[in-house]
Amino acid sequence: MPPSYNSTSINNDNKTIKIISIATIALFLAACNNTEIKTELKTNSQPLKVAIPENQANTKSQPPAKIENLNFTVPAKFQGKTVYKVEPRNKEKVIALTIDDGPWPKTTVEMLDILKQNDVKATFFWVGSALKSNPEIAKRVVAEGHAIGNHTWNHLYKRMDAATAKNEIEKTNELIYQTTGVKTSIFRPPGGYLNNGLATYAKSQKNSVVMWSLTSADTDPRAKYQVFVKNVVKGAKPGAIVLMHDGGGNRERTVKALPEIITGLKQQGYRFVTIPELLEMEK
Repeated sequence: MPPSYNSTSINNDNKTIKIISIATIALFLAACNNTEIKTELKTNSQPLKVAIPENQANTKSQPPAKIENLNFTVPAKFQGKTVYKVEPRNKEKVIALTIDDGPWPKTTVEMLDILKQNDVKATFFWVGSALKSNPEIAKRVVAEGHAIGNHTWNHLYKRMDAATAKNEIEKTNELIYQTTGVKTSIFRPPGGYLNNGLATYAKSQKNSVVMWSLTSADTDPRAKYQVFVKNVVKGAKPGAIVLMHDGGGNRERTVKALPEIITGLKQQGYRFVTIPELLEMEK
């Protein structure tokens, strides 16, 4: 006869099976968890390949460092002389962009952005009265490595006596220094007038009177900005000094022209230098 089973033994057997099943599941889950933990620890132990700048959190709160005692001097052969262009050694394809009449709201900032994007340094000839109104823009110009020249206080064309000429230049020099810590020995007379007393005084102080050999003609009120581009790109020669403007009026056409001028000159193999750098390259 088959063995007889009572209800008590069956219940005991079922409990045993449940206990074994639960224990088996618990062991399986523990094994899985251990595997995940080991994997996670292995991943986190790998060195991070991300460079984190020091003091990154404080970058925005730190003001740009002021540049102290920066002197834009000129070689002895150019002191007290008028310069239109330079003959660089080995006819190296270098060119100097010069920008007059600022610093100016909006326009100068837009031009600085373009110059920075293209890794180009220029020379800014400042008008003292414009500098007085826009000191923070001036500080940025210097902080970003551009050269500075004197363009008088009032941008006058008229003939003036020696005392007035001195005041126009020295008052601007003083404000340039007070605002940016810069001293400069390069001067450009407004309108390029050489016989109204300003250039004579500048030369007496051993400044170099810097004119230009190539103009964008960006003061022409009728011309489209493409004309400015054509004037510079087609007229470029090694050692040329280019005249442009960021102040004294609406210069949005110059802003539009600047990227294309830079691109066109780079395509011809030109490298951009400041006026002090260019004067050092005279053969």
